[in-house]
Amino acid sequence: MNIAKHRIVIGVTGASGAVYAKVLFDRLSTVQDQVEACGVLMSANARDVWKHELGNSMFEQLPYKMYHPMDFHAPFASGSAGYDTMIICPCSMGTLGRIASGVSNDLMTRAADVMLKERQKLVLVVRETPYSLIHINNMKTVTEAGGIICPATPSFYSRPQTFEELAATVVDRALVLSGFQLEGYRWGS
Repeated sequence: MNIAKHRIVIGVTGASGAVYAKVLFDRLSTVQDQVEACGVLMSANARDVWKHELGNSMFEQLPYKMYHPMDFHAPFASGSAGYDTMIICPCSMGTLGRIASGVSNDLMTRAADVMLKERQKLVLVVRETPYSLIHINNMKTVTEAGGIICPATPSFYSRPQTFEELAATVVDRALVLSGFQLEGYRWGS
């Protein structure tokens, strides 16, 4: 079977839920045969939240190139670079709002804008509760533009035993929505 190779951007915002980002990087390492290139964007708040929630700075040892939030020379700041997938996990409501409004004021929102304009995969793992009408309208706008909203709402079918297993129920869904072939729990299997 010929498995597609992805040119992927992973964005991490300062929304609570650093465990989702950690599990995403862990899962991505298991499907390296499906990754041609991977760039990582982390906001300053994302780094702070990671340190606070996970108690470490392991994001500094990721095996992927980390880009500065204002580096508009990054390859995925242009559609001509051929990146085909972006997952923002977790995605703050502020980032969602800027994407929905077309405000490309940093590399994260510019890369998302590129994914939408190039008709590529953009998956936003939004992390907030409850949603305001503004949040809902922004999700609607991004969906109508071709993005996929994948709320950080875990499932319990697989009977997760740890926070990471619980987070994986969301992360695996985001990866499958992005076109990755994953082994994992399937309802009815």
